[in-house]
Amino acid sequence: MRVVSAWPVWLIGVLLLVAAGFAATFVPRWRAGARDRAVAWSGARAAIDVATISRDAAAGRVVEADELLARAEAITAGRGGENAAREAARCAREADRLWREAAGA
Repeated sequence: MRVVSAWPVWLIGVLLLVAAGFAATFVPRWRAGARDRAVAWSGARAAIDVATISRDAAAGRVVEADELLARAEAITAGRGGENAAREAARCAREADRLWREAAGA
């Protein structure tokens, strides 16, 4: 009668346990990061849309606001992470503020 060693079974079991532990910690963090990026980019696009409306409603041209909006749109075109989205939103909000001030709102 041939005796089969048990160590390969234990090795496979340990590897599966380690993989399950890794997945249990990595997957929720990955999903949260993806959600945070999506929220940040959504906010940036909304800020750009608001700034565009303020630009169209402004009576005159505000050079600094035009440059800020162009920068926000360029950052958006390049995509990136949350920091890029925050910077794009900041530029767009500042441009919106400048156009509102120029319009007297």
